[in-house]
Amino acid sequence: MTAIADLRRTNASVLLALLLIAYIFNYLDRQILGILAGKIIADLHLTDRQFGVLGGPPFALLYSVLAIPFALLADRTSRSRIIAAAVAFWSAFTGLCGFATSFWQLFVFRMGVGIGEAGGVAPSYALIADYFEPRRRSRALAIFSLGVPIGLSLGLLIGAWIAAKVSWRAAFYTMGAAGVVLAPILLIFVRDPPRSEAHLTAVPISQAFPMLAKKPLFWLLAFAASFSSLCGYGLATWTPSVLERSFGMSLIARGEFLASLVFIGGCIGVYSGGWLADRLGTTDRGWYAKLPAIAWLITAPTFAIGLLAPNLELAWVFLLVPNALNILWLGPVITAVQHLVPRRMRATASASFLLINNLIGLGVGPPLIGALSDSLKYRYGSEALRYAAVGCTIFYVVAALLMFLCVSRLRTNWVDDSSTDLA
Repeated sequence: MTAIADLRRTNASVLLALLLIAYIFNYLDRQILGILAGKIIADLHLTDRQFGVLGGPPFALLYSVLAIPFALLADRTSRSRIIAAAVAFWSAFTGLCGFATSFWQLFVFRMGVGIGEAGGVAPSYALIADYFEPRRRSRALAIFSLGVPIGLSLGLLIGAWIAAKVSWRAAFYTMGAAGVVLAPILLIFVRDPPRSEAHLTAVPISQAFPMLAKKPLFWLLAFAASFSSLCGYGLATWTPSVLERSFGMSLIARGEFLASLVFIGGCIGVYSGGWLADRLGTTDRGWYAKLPAIAWLITAPTFAIGLLAPNLELAWVFLLVPNALNILWLGPVITAVQHLVPRRMRATASASFLLINNLIGLGVGPPLIGALSDSLKYRYGSEALRYAAVGCTIFYVVAALLMFLCVSRLRTNWVDDSSTDLA
């Protein structure tokens, strides 16, 4: 029995490592646009408002909406094959972004990236939940979520270096090609665990979503995470340009500065969130909500102070804290979403959650800051973008307040792994 358990644990670890690599590419390809902003805006003659649109709605709309049918397909067929196909598709369109010569071409190619990435995340959440027992689940999902800071930091470093040494187009070519190579590796080595006939039976969206929709807890979790993501995606897209315009940093210097913050802070925050949630959530499931809420209340002022700092040294110190705390929620909240429904509906539940999170986060965050920046330029000039970014941090406070409302509900609305009730 021990040998079998060790083999299963090893297989789970290999699966988690490969899904983590795929998620790194997911965020690398999704957010590389931010570090390339200056060169793309200059080359394609874009306004801040136009670039904000490129960083948000075209990706968010298709990524969010198509996640639902892809998740349903994953729940009734093979989650691992859906993930491999998604990686190949989004990587191909990332490479095509390098060929864009106008706003509309880049808009269409970014939509293609969104279509591909729609099939990657929700099935991965469900696959990890299948492989890891409840007492290790939040940590496993937190390790998977390390793809966010690692992908962001690598995108900043690699994107900045390639764009500075070659061109912004070459950065897209390189990232796209690497992802296409990864896809067949995932197809070969990532496998679904055996599922019973009950778990393989398709649950129609007409039955799955209403079950979620009638739970206030689902909406509170979704909107709390969404307002946090609005800030997170918006700041990830525009902070490189703030460093350029307000601090005068070169492209490579911006990449190194932000990569160090995102990697150090993000990795500590994401893993700590999962580890603490597993420890504290064992005795009180309310901690799956309390941890993110407390983190966001600290994130808002520290982000604002860091963005308004008079020099880069102080900026780095103050920005390290929110770069850890703003994504601490990933492990705890994603775990909570997995336990809103029975096991065979997990991918669909995750996709429904991501639909709201990304429509608001990706769809509103980057264009909102871009539009605010354009509207403030007459008064603040080159500092307009910095003040627009600072103003956006108020949404972290809104997210925290909503998440506090989830605490008591998590204690009474938790669905265990053994449940098959669809009522």
